[in-house]
Amino acid sequence: MAILEIKKLEESSDLSLQLFENRIQAGFPSPAQGAFADTVDLNHELINNPAATFCARVIGDSMIDSGINEGDMLIIDRSIEPNDGDIAVCFIDGDFTVKRILIDNDEVSLVPANKKYPIIKVPKESNFIIWGVVSHIIKKLNR
Repeated sequence: MAILEIKKLEESSDLSLQLFENRIQAGFPSPAQGAFADTVDLNHELINNPAATFCARVIGDSMIDSGINEGDMLIIDRSIEPNDGDIAVCFIDGDFTVKRILIDNDEVSLVPANKKYPIIKVPKESNFIIWGVVSHIIKKLNR
């Protein structure tokens, strides 16, 4: 799976949207109080370190069982120290990919979230870096 269009997010952009005052039930519906009390800045909610944050659109289906589908937008923070089990964007031998990383001593494996794809054990001689950790996934749900 490759990542297309890795773009740096602009630090100065302001994206404020109305914030619905009440929490929204995922179970039984509750009566809506109907109040928009405040705004929320998505940059503030999604980006901790603007200078090290990028976005990329996903192609392929190797991470579908982790809820990452083709067309989703990833928010990638290069300032986050990668840990075992993180979902990360990695560069291996000339290609970008998004996978769950497993770190065992000095060995790294890239684990897809789709049984169709094998685990990639990263050979020590590979040109490999963990480029950044995925901090958020943005999905488009409407048609």
